[in-house]
Amino acid sequence: MELLELFKYDFIVRALFTGLLVAMTCSLLGIFLVLKRLSLIGDGLAHITFGGVALGLLTKNDPFYIALPFSVLSSLGILKLTHKSKIYGDAAIGIISAAGIAGGVIVSHMAGGFNIDIFSYLFGNILAISKSDMYISVILSVVVCGLILIYLDDLFSMAFDEELAKITGIDTVKLNYVLSMLTAITVVMSMRVVGIMLVSALLILPSVSALQIFHSYRKVSLFSIIFSVTSVLTGITISFVYNLPSGATIVMVNFLIFLCCLMIKYLESLKTK
Repeated sequence: MELLELFKYDFIVRALFTGLLVAMTCSLLGIFLVLKRLSLIGDGLAHITFGGVALGLLTKNDPFYIALPFSVLSSLGILKLTHKSKIYGDAAIGIISAAGIAGGVIVSHMAGGFNIDIFSYLFGNILAISKSDMYISVILSVVVCGLILIYLDDLFSMAFDEELAKITGIDTVKLNYVLSMLTAITVVMSMRVVGIMLVSALLILPSVSALQIFHSYRKVSLFSIIFSVTSVLTGITISFVYNLPSGATIVMVNFLIFLCCLMIKYLESLKTK
């Protein structure tokens, strides 16, 4: 099958378009999560989202519309727990995510156990994305990327030195809430692309890969997007041609890009010696 023949299928076009939107959104947001050392929040919110998906399937509602407010409220709960109870961020993430995934397991058991529907949310099924899923992804991508651009300078300052940003008059408390909510929205938006269990990789790997070989913010941002988009396009194509799980294939391509960047960094270090 020729590569261009893939575009004859509507579901492939929807998968590619949605995947590109999600890839760009994850890569832009992931930079700030990595720089602020909040990479684990994506994984924690993914576990929490599982509880929302299970609840949606139990109540016969679209899991997306249950998981979105569930994840956003949980992200706010993590910050509240951190600020009010003086619990470290990683501990708060661990507490909320453990409760979320445990609740999800209980609810899924009540719904009759794990089935094909819940597995598609856990591990992704981008080739089954509907038109409504695509439209929702467009709206959420615009919201997330728009807010990132609005707060870009402040987010950048806070990512490198939160205390200095606070001294210069930046409302870091509000920014942390914004960043947390944007992460929750992005996690839910990405679950049909790579799955709940793998979504943190799409948030982390492109940015970490770019940071291995670039040091300016613009180059890191640009190549983070390039790496993310490349992994989605390549992953979808390989998964369709060889009948492989799309989410896992996208993540593995991302991981291979990361290994290539590590190799480039190592070779450059040898030249400087």
